[in-house]
Amino acid sequence: MKKYLIAAIIAVASFVSASAQKFALVDLDYILRNVPAYEMANEQLNQLSLRWQKEVENVAKEAETMFKNYQTEMVFLTDDQKKKKEEEIVAKEKEAATLRQKYFGPEGELYKKRQSLMKPIQDDVYNAIKKLSEERGYQCIFDRASSSDIIFASPRIDVSNEVLEKLGYSK
Repeated sequence: MKKYLIAAIIAVASFVSASAQKFALVDLDYILRNVPAYEMANEQLNQLSLRWQKEVENVAKEAETMFKNYQTEMVFLTDDQKKKKEEEIVAKEKEAATLRQKYFGPEGELYKKRQSLMKPIQDDVYNAIKKLSEERGYQCIFDRASSSDIIFASPRIDVSNEVLEKLGYSK
């Protein structure tokens, strides 16, 4: 009798704990596409990236032009002049590489600008999701946009529009 009572208590406890868990999904791509500040920040980053890319390409083209000129003039140059021209070309190539690293490197200007523009928006979205989770009692909210493991999920548990409402954008 005692074994049956313990088994019943364990079964009820596991049923209660299993049924108490609530999950939801959000689509962060969808949410961010519907936040105007995110779109503006993205456009600003694209314009900045294009401008910097053009600057790097111009310096690289200068180095390439210097090299082509060097190749055509090489037969007329003395050894000292050749050495000087080669050093100038190498310096120009290094300048292009340095600019590329400065703008597009792992800790470059584009990365820093992206952090300064996107982080506040991402923090707002995170806080809205967290607030919704606390209000509704969700233990876990998954991002369906970044998870390739979710094969199917009921649209009823997608709370993306509610997150947009928390952010002040109704859909």
